[in-house]
Amino acid sequence: MSRVCELTGKKAMVGNNVSHAMNKTKRKFNANLVKKRFFLPEEDRWITLKVCTSALKDINKKGISAVIKEAKAKGFLQK
Repeated sequence: MSRVCELTGKKAMVGNNVSHAMNKTKRKFNANLVKKRFFLPEEDRWITLKVCTSALKDINKKGISAVIKEAKAKGFLQK
């Protein structure tokens, strides 16, 4: 499974580890992902999504239905 948020499309970024001597080596910054179950009252079913924690904050603010509608409009969610 890839490390991509299913609602926002966030994925790993590439950057540098910088030592005290300013030596630079490549590293990855992974998205903060959580596997979470949500209940959709319109469809009367549970779905499991791999979402980043910033998407969880959006879900708490706007509601799961609105966030899923936005993700489908942007093309992140194929369901």
